[in-house]
Amino acid sequence: MLGGGALALAATTMHGAPAHAETTLKMHSQIVESRPEAQWLNKFAERVAEKSDGELKINVYHAGSLGLKDPDLLRILKAGAVDMAMLYGGYYTRDAPGLAAVYVQGAIREPEQHMELLPTVREIYEEAYGDWNINTVGGVVSPVFDVGIHCKSPVNTLEELKGKKLRVWAAHLVDTFTRLDVAAQVIPQNDMYLALQTGVVDCAYYLSTVAPTVSLHEVTEYEAYLHPWAAVPWMFGVSQKAWAGLSDEQRDILREAGEEIWQETREAAVDPEREAKARAEREELGVTMLEPFSEEDVSKFVAASKKAWRELAEKAGPKGIEYYERMQDAISELPE
Repeated sequence: MLGGGALALAATTMHGAPAHAETTLKMHSQIVESRPEAQWLNKFAERVAEKSDGELKINVYHAGSLGLKDPDLLRILKAGAVDMAMLYGGYYTRDAPGLAAVYVQGAIREPEQHMELLPTVREIYEEAYGDWNINTVGGVVSPVFDVGIHCKSPVNTLEELKGKKLRVWAAHLVDTFTRLDVAAQVIPQNDMYLALQTGVVDCAYYLSTVAPTVSLHEVTEYEAYLHPWAAVPWMFGVSQKAWAGLSDEQRDILREAGEEIWQETREAAVDPEREAKARAEREELGVTMLEPFSEEDVSKFVAASKKAWRELAEKAGPKGIEYYERMQDAISELPE
């Protein structure tokens, strides 16, 4: 049984008088504990325990070990069937389709632009989760990794890519590349290696920085940088039922610890040294680094992405359009 709401465990002194109450919250996480985001989540739980002198604890259940399905998570939290969860907007297209239209690939051309847009992205997510009676207390700002085109043969122009079959990770990207006359299809990460190995696709659009973790160098020999990753942040969400069972001091502790994690991950999100080191490591694995896609090609990609983004927002309904327009306003204010 999941056990919704905060679980208060009353300690007792030798004379039978109650000591300080200990509160333990159950927190769902869909990501495996080996991932960096999960390590930050563990740090969040540790800080909450430290700041409360052990009176407020978070038990993190990694890799979906509570048995919760991510598409159902908004409903689960609203009902108070679990206390807390890591929230990722792209999972909730059934119940909150507008969230998928908040931020897409092609929204930024330079890593630093991500940092300028992050406050607007966060504001939208906090409002959207609030509509589901979910309180957000900070979260994890994902690193802005390089995104590249990984192929079996040399490809670093859109013209060369037109003759290839391309793997992507989202429907928006299929629409974007279709506008560029490139045949793209969504293939899950776990199936990507075999699809490249067997010729189902010739190239993969993927996060270059972490490509070795899925052995992409074994099935693609060439790589060309296209753009920085528009990385959707993970938010720490607390159900209203659990929130109502906490004291003001405990709520402040959750906010403080969550904000610390947000700021620390934010400061580490853009790291040119990390990206350069990762490129060198991929070269050592035998990957040939081609010249990046040209500014002209990147501009074409961004323009195609924006049109596909608009269509995605329209399909998502009024909230999708609202989020899209708010993001476009923020993008229009980016320094040139």
